[in-house]
Amino acid sequence: MTTVFTNATVFTGREHNPIHEAVAIDAGRILAVGDHDTVLEAAGGSAEVIDLAGGFVGPGFVEAHTHMMMLGQTLDKVELRGCGNLGEIQERLLKRRREQPEAAFILGAGWMFDAVPGDRPTAAMLDEIIDDIPVLLDSNDVHSAWANTAAMNAMGIDSETQNPTGGEIVRGETGAATGFLLETAAIEYAWSFLETITNDADRDRFLDSAFRVYIDNGVTAASDMAVGEAEAAAFRRRLDRDGCLPFPVTGYWLIRPTGEPERDLESVARAVEVRDMFAQGPGAEYFRIIGVKLILDGVIDACTASMREPYADGSHAEAIWTFGSAAPVAVAADSHGLELAMHAIGDHASEIALDLVEECVRVNGARTRTARIEHLESVTDETIERMAELDVIASMQPVHCDPAIMANWMAVLGNGRAETGFPWHKFRDAAVTLALGTDAPTAPHLTSHNLFIAMTTRSALTPGSETYHPERAFGVGQALEALTRNPARAGLCGAGIGEIVAGEPANLVVLDVDPFVEDSERLLDAAVLTTIINGASAYLRPEAARQI
Repeated sequence: MTTVFTNATVFTGREHNPIHEAVAIDAGRILAVGDHDTVLEAAGGSAEVIDLAGGFVGPGFVEAHTHMMMLGQTLDKVELRGCGNLGEIQERLLKRRREQPEAAFILGAGWMFDAVPGDRPTAAMLDEIIDDIPVLLDSNDVHSAWANTAAMNAMGIDSETQNPTGGEIVRGETGAATGFLLETAAIEYAWSFLETITNDADRDRFLDSAFRVYIDNGVTAASDMAVGEAEAAAFRRRLDRDGCLPFPVTGYWLIRPTGEPERDLESVARAVEVRDMFAQGPGAEYFRIIGVKLILDGVIDACTASMREPYADGSHAEAIWTFGSAAPVAVAADSHGLELAMHAIGDHASEIALDLVEECVRVNGARTRTARIEHLESVTDETIERMAELDVIASMQPVHCDPAIMANWMAVLGNGRAETGFPWHKFRDAAVTLALGTDAPTAPHLTSHNLFIAMTTRSALTPGSETYHPERAFGVGQALEALTRNPARAGLCGAGIGEIVAGEPANLVVLDVDPFVEDSERLLDAAVLTTIINGASAYLRPEAARQI
């Protein structure tokens, strides 16, 4: 059956392409796209014609940066992002305890630094309300963890526990751990604890939940930016069961610094092994390991991002990976055909990232792969110019600079740097490819909200007129390309992803809001009417069933 969507704004994925008014799909592929009469003629007289009454059709959104299993797990945790103070955090945790009195632990996510007294959480703040079972809370950026005493005991943290490479177990004056874990300490202890209390059935459910919420939000492909053994096993089980995934995912193998060069290189070898295993198994077109992920620094809110100059409080964070420790890993990965994805939030970390790209070119020769830097929250003009010269993709997240969460970010940076963050306009002016994602669950996964912030620089969390430097805002076509075609390129997603092209697979989203002609405010309540993957409706909004 041929289906035609008409009387719509049809965006094909490229900012400068014409806007069309109709698209036809048949046998899972795009049959034609263009004006109403041309598409109807191509579709033939027996086609089903759906009048969208001025709706919007575009390529399915491509999530440039996500952590799918973590997102699914976070959907089960106590939501703390909206808490403005410690009392509100405590009340939400107590509410969960009352709802689940037999629970063996309580998990939460999304707490903000400026909601905690002194911006530094302690176990005592949680012991005050719950002291008999572990309470473990992810920060909003998921780079820090907050634990009560029972959770620290469960994780085996005491006065003798050593800091892991690139992380810190924050301690008080007596040397006792305070309950605050930074960077790799959160990974090594908090994440490892979560593994011990999670089974394969849980992991499969988390993955299912992530796919469901993404499809409901019009996403038809994604890049998972921190794949490890547990994540790979969950994807493998799903492929073995179904032979496919709900939509294709490309993965980046997370390599953590160990302080031992040989072990770091063993992680590269494991990435190659897992890549080849998936390539040879069922459903290889649905899940591929295409690169490695290096977390070069931390985050600005916790003063762990690596900056050229000290923070407002005089502190100065070192990089998690130095150039010397990361270069052998990057060169080895590059030599095996693995892409480089590098988390770099601070301006010094992004300089290290580009030094690594140049080292790969020096050792391995001209690049045929796609390097990308994640986040780039504080970045120099010189780095942007270097990225353009090296054709390095800027993977950024508008939801990370929602004005509602910027106060602490700006305060810890201080001076002029507080006003120069997230310079999307400078990347565009330098012709650096921008791929926009959400980094869920470190920020809300709602694609329409990400689009709203990109277009307006206003808040989706607390709507109002407040902005963070509106000169950075994207035009509608620019933002949509950065949410569709560009992430598909960055994640090597393949044909038919991120664009509407005749003859290619039909992966589409239909919205009830046309961002080209309607007030951007409407994006805050935008609804996906249907998400189409390979020509089939993967999601149909119930009240839209009579329309579509």
